[in-house]
Amino acid sequence: MTGSQVKGRSFRGALRYNQEKVAAGKAEVLDNSFVNTTELNIMEEVAMVRMQRPDLKKYFYHTSINFPKDEKVSNELMIKIGRDYLDANGFNQHQYIMFRHHDASHPHFHILVNRIGYDRSVVSDSNDYARSEKVLRDLERKYNLTQVVSSKQAQERGMTKNEIMMIERTNDPSAKVAMQVIIGEVLKSEGQLDTNEFIAKLEERGVKVLFNQASTGYVSGISYSYQGMVMQGSKLGNAFKWSVIKNTINYEQERDRQRIHETNARSEYAINKLRAGNKHAQADTANTSGSSQQYGQLPDKTSNPELFIYRPSFTAQLIRAAIAAADRNAERTVDGAINTVLKIPKVISLKTLLDAHSRGNNLSAGNEPDMVDRELTEKQRKKRRGLRR
Repeated sequence: MTGSQVKGRSFRGALRYNQEKVAAGKAEVLDNSFVNTTELNIMEEVAMVRMQRPDLKKYFYHTSINFPKDEKVSNELMIKIGRDYLDANGFNQHQYIMFRHHDASHPHFHILVNRIGYDRSVVSDSNDYARSEKVLRDLERKYNLTQVVSSKQAQERGMTKNEIMMIERTNDPSAKVAMQVIIGEVLKSEGQLDTNEFIAKLEERGVKVLFNQASTGYVSGISYSYQGMVMQGSKLGNAFKWSVIKNTINYEQERDRQRIHETNARSEYAINKLRAGNKHAQADTANTSGSSQQYGQLPDKTSNPELFIYRPSFTAQLIRAAIAAADRNAERTVDGAINTVLKIPKVISLKTLLDAHSRGNNLSAGNEPDMVDRELTEKQRKKRRGLRR
């Protein structure tokens, strides 16, 4: 069994949705704790209990419990499972209603619950996903149902409902599924790959790699990018986590430190370029050493640590003046991958700062907008207070 959960404030909306299914013959009421199941009566009873906790916004809990397509589940068994699920999750003094739906290819039912109990207690939503999963695994064993692999044991994360709908609509796999397939195939390559081969094979197939690398070289995690989508390894599944990958490939921290650093630089640049609208970002080659890259692409390394790539994130006027000064006082340097890199001086002269100012060398209190007439300000202050004589 699998379960999905929603917590919110719209009990009426979920109730009406399910009752409309019942009216259309696509669902039926299995079990409930109300006097009768009309929308008006249910909402009146819910409102009476809510009065005990008027400040609680998300008082409504909604879960759907789904079975495999070929699982034979009677209404009586669903009711037992539903009641056990509620008790195990702490909903033993709470209003609820269960609906079985017949409009899907697999058996499933919905439970709507008021998180506020008759005794004014509120069921905590802390770690409720993990708690719900544990309850479902226990119920599978109790009622001899098909065992579902837990999320902690699953090697690959399953597709979401939206991903399934997208695949059905476009007939193309999602980026997440594509990454799972590509990375899985690379890891199954003949012989043990070293870190360099692992990175190169993924980049050949369009998957960029981002390592969570500390300044010491220690790697604590890994993410992947495909067609502009970036996902952590843990989001793809346990098999794609760095804790598993590093034991699958031939990885050594000191040996691979520089290679990982260079990979991060290229991957970050390619991702940013793609997000900026350049469709060729993912087409960058895995190894750029010795190639004739154009200005703006990240180099694998630089021979001079004082060189840096200009990025327009500083004050525009100051940077333009600094570049002009550097242009006059320093030679342009070519470093393999970059054809136009400026050597910016560490100290900017006063003249350069004045040149950057919109009024040039005529900087004075008279033309500086931030300098104010104190006497005028004092008069204005007195005028506002009604003290002007």
